[in-house]
Amino acid sequence: MDSVIEVEDLYYTYRDGTRALAGLSFSLPRGCRVALMGPNGAGKSTLLMHLNGIYLPQRGKVRVMGQEVNARTAREIKSRVGLVFQDPDDQVFSSTVEEDVAFGPVNMGLPPAEVKRRVDEALAAVQMEEYRDRPPYHLSYGQKKRVAIAGVLAMGPEIIVLDEPMAYLDPQGKDTLLEILDRLHRRGTTILVATHDVDMAASWADLVVIIKDGRTLAQGDPSLLVREDIIRRANLRFPLVAQIFRSLPELQLEAVPYTVEQAAALLRKILAGRQT
Repeated sequence: MDSVIEVEDLYYTYRDGTRALAGLSFSLPRGCRVALMGPNGAGKSTLLMHLNGIYLPQRGKVRVMGQEVNARTAREIKSRVGLVFQDPDDQVFSSTVEEDVAFGPVNMGLPPAEVKRRVDEALAAVQMEEYRDRPPYHLSYGQKKRVAIAGVLAMGPEIIVLDEPMAYLDPQGKDTLLEILDRLHRRGTTILVATHDVDMAASWADLVVIIKDGRTLAQGDPSLLVREDIIRRANLRFPLVAQIFRSLPELQLEAVPYTVEQAAALLRKILAGRQT
């Protein structure tokens, strides 16, 4: 598959001397759902800022759809990669929801009819049409997150990057957000989510990238999340489903399930074997 994002030997040090990225490298295929994971301080948020052109590489390269991210291309990169911050209050600031979602398209210089079309489609995608005239400060935290996503969608990006999107959401809010992400994925959008939620990563992602100390620790399918060596080094935990089956060594499993669907299939097989 074509690589939609390529990060090659990326370094970044903040002005106070803190090194956030130290030779990070990975590539992502087009149209995939990616979970970016790692302990606090691993460099996840700093990396996301590079993918959107907010930060520029001090050393190494970042390519988005074959285009290198630099001072000359940063503006175009921002239109191709939509970044949703962890805290929606950092992103949602206009007088009404509609004005907030329209902010990006208006600043792209689009004609009013095109701005309206994009705003309508973006609000429909996150199921916030009926809130278009509301002030954002009257919304719940989860609703603000949906407005932040709508503001990104209105820009028409081919890639969407979200920083800890599940943080502080209640269970229903998390389910709603996952439904939105799945709809976007079915449209062909590449989605990268930085998260500590191993259960969400195990059940949702096509690809998991784990980083630590500014470097890539591992990259592969979600089965990485049941590898004890990686989990320990990344300061993560096993998915809850995997924890249950790891506590049952008498089953002598060749592979530990890490999603509800895998666990259900395994239990059906075990029960069927007992009935024969």
